Amino acid sequence: MGNFLYGFLSWFKSFFGNMLDGIWTVLKGIFYGIVQVFNFPYYIKLWSDESSNFGVLDWILSIISFIIVVAVWVAIIFLIVLAIKKRIRYKKALLSNEDLLEEITDLHREVTRLNGEKDRVIQLKVTQAGLSYEQMKKMLQEEMMLAASEADGNSGNIQKAEQDCRFQRLAAVDQKYVYFQPPEYDNDVTLSALCEDLRNFACSNNGLYYDIRTIRLTLAGLASTKLIILQGISGTGKTSLPYVMGKFFKNDATIASVQPSWRDRNELFGYFNEFTKKFNETEVLRRIYESSYNDDLNIIILDEMNIARVEYYFAEMLSILEMPNPKEWKIELVPSSWDNDPTKLVGGNLTIPQNVWYIGTINNDDSTFSVSDKVYDRAFVVNLDSKGVPFDAPKTEAKRVAFSTVEALYADAIAKNPVSEEILEKIAKLDNYVIEKFRVAFGNRIMKQLKSFVPVYVACGGNETEGVDYILATKVFRKFESLNLSLIRDEIRPLISYMDGLFGKGAMKESISYLQMLQKMY
Repeated sequence: MGNFLYGFLSWFKSFFGNMLDGIWTVLKGIFYGIVQVFNFPYYIKLWSDESSNFGVLDWILSIISFIIVVAVWVAIIFLIVLAIKKRIRYKKALLSNEDLLEEITDLHREVTRLNGEKDRVIQLKVTQAGLSYEQMKKMLQEEMMLAASEADGNSGNIQKAEQDCRFQRLAAVDQKYVYFQPPEYDNDVTLSALCEDLRNFACSNNGLYYDIRTIRLTLAGLASTKLIILQGISGTGKTSLPYVMGKFFKNDATIASVQPSWRDRNELFGYFNEFTKKFNETEVLRRIYESSYNDDLNIIILDEMNIARVEYYFAEMLSILEMPNPKEWKIELVPSSWDNDPTKLVGGNLTIPQNVWYIGTINNDDSTFSVSDKVYDRAFVVNLDSKGVPFDAPKTEAKRVAFSTVEALYADAIAKNPVSEEILEKIAKLDNYVIEKFRVAFGNRIMKQLKSFVPVYVACGGNETEGVDYILATKVFRKFESLNLSLIRDEIRPLISYMDGLFGKGAMKESISYLQMLQKMY
């Protein structure tokens, strides 16, 4: 027995002794390995001994090697820290789950206790009413089911009502105009007086100074198209002009600040949210809808309209406003109608009213997109290239002028001041010349705008030649920018001479100034 134990103990000592020696060797090796890895005095001494023999290439390679080593160790330390954080979060999650299970257990105990109390109450009611326990229990269950059904029914009705009213802001407009009384309009006005009053109002009430020509161009431009573009350098009052117009006509303009992220019409009009079953309405949409209820002049400002591509978010409106029949100016908001949709939303379509103008401001700099010919052709452009000169103006009050009155003034001006046949013949000759020399045509759209703008511009206090000159500069000769100016440069001077001979020396000041500017670019 003793020999057996001696043999076992000898084996046990050798076996585990060898194993412990191995473990100690591993630990000692790890320790010495860490010490060797971070033996900075050795590295410093080694660098000192060897760097004296370094050339330029040796220095470069040694620095790169040093950077790589540091980066590797930083990555290793980062991964270790990340693993520790992940482990800590995991433990916290386990603790949270344990706390949650404990809470569930406590709630279960509480429910059991309350059920016991309920049974005791039922037993007491059974004694008082002379009913059996099962009868009383069944009666209480029926009462609870009835209450739950009524609650579900009320909730369903509320949800249905909310769901049906998917255009909440437009529905609020309907409610606003149920008992609406039209205001008193100041309709005893003329276009020239409106221009003077608007200019004086901007000066006396807002400290804004505009040239009378700018005011005339803007008001006359409203007669030719629903889209006005105010372009020029920063600080010339582009946004302030339509803003003060809204104040002058006692109907504040709606300002839509265009964002670089605008890609489609949803940014301007809103969209239907399939999840909430609501239409996310914009202020622009609300203003367009409300305009159909009143006879005011309604202005929507597209501030910095070319900070995003105009032809993206405004493309549908450009097409709609080109339709000859205003009754066809419809935009589809939703594919079908609901019972509680707004009154003027028919079949999911909204008719764009005639008394709305869209006035966009443009800064031509590196932070914006260039405006395409499609947009320029459909819009009327007013150039604001200089700050207004201060002047003294009498105190001028705002006027509430009806859209129907302004529309009648425009129609009367077009009837009384049509573009003369002499001017039309000269324009036709100029058109043929430009087509032959530059392959650029006036187009029917430009001629239509000219025949609307020029008579109204005359009624505003301007003259016919000035109006024609401005249209030619901003509508026709602007197209030259898309041509190769280096090739047409020599043709511009003969064009200027031809215009002087056709309209009179220096009559087309705006056009000639613009052509000379193009000539100087090359």
